[in-house]
Parts: sequence; structure tokens; C-alpha cells
Amino acid sequence: MSAIDVSTAMTRGVVYIHAAPSALCSHVEWALVGVLDAALDFDWVAQPAEPGTYRTEVSWQAPVGTAAAIASSLRGWDRLRFEVTEEPTASSEGARFSYTPDLGVFHAMTGLHGDILIPEDRVKAFRVKAAKGEITMDEALDALLGVKWDAELEPFRHAGDGAPVRWLHQVI
Repeated sequence: MSAIDVSTAMTRGVVYIHAAPSALCSHVEWALVGVLDAALDFDWVAQPAEPGTYRTEVSWQAPVGTAAAIASSLRGWDRLRFEVTEEPTASSEGARFSYTPDLGVFHAMTGLHGDILIPEDRVKAFRVKAAKGEITMDEALDALLGVKWDAELEPFRHAGDGAPVRWLHQVI
């Protein structure tokens, strides 16, 4: 049995741009085309949760770690809200990145069914903080699960129910 080369392992994912002001839409497109190194077709639709903004979804296929590169290329932009998912492979866990201007980036590893996987060291660190009285266990679990990001993004997700997803299939 041969070892799997993670650097060439391919995965799939989805970029959900939940809200982008019209002035940022072309910049988001350039950033995604640059990271994915592929021609993309964006279908921007009005985001009713925040008038004056637009949403789009793009499915992608690329090497493992691409979700992190996408999130890195988009983070820090004022009024942009997004999520990026990456499916697990035989050699890697999946990933979810969520971003809001107020909260910044949340990252979680995900399993086969999209559940958040919490590494042991993070649980231990929060247990220590809870034992010292710096944080409650409920606050610690909420932080590990990205509850604040989910709460802020949920109205934008709901507003996009039924929106079409563009699938990108690239043979590499």
C-alpha cells in the first residue's frame, strides 16, 4: 500500500458569499479566480437580509487546503460575509471557514458528515480557562462550535434558501 501525497490530494468545496456590496463583487470574483486558477461564472443575486448587497455560491474542486487559501484571500473586507467549506479526503479532515466583519474568521475541522471536529488540545485549553474562572463551559463550547458566527450568518443563509449553486468541475 502506497502513502497518499497530501500535496496532490484533491477535494471539493463550496464558497458561499452571503453578502457583498456591489462595489466588492468584482473584487471577490478576481480573488476566487486567482485562488482557484479557473474561469468561473458568478450568478450574483440581491441579498434581502442586507439591502444593497449581493450573494453568490460557487462549488470548486482543487487541492486540499484550498478552502484556507480562499478564506485568506477574502478575509478583512468591510461588509463582506462568507463561508467556505472543504470536504474531507482519505488523507485530510474537512474544513469550514466563516467570516463576518465584526467577528473575523472562524475555522473548524469537519468530519465526513459536516460535523465540527474539536481537537483534544482545544478542549483541554478551554477546560483550563473554565477551571480558572476565565470562561464558563457553555461559553467555551460556544466558542469551539462558532456559535457567534452561526448566529450572525443565519439570517443571510436563510435569505439565500433556494438560490442556485454553480458547480465547477475542473480536471487536473
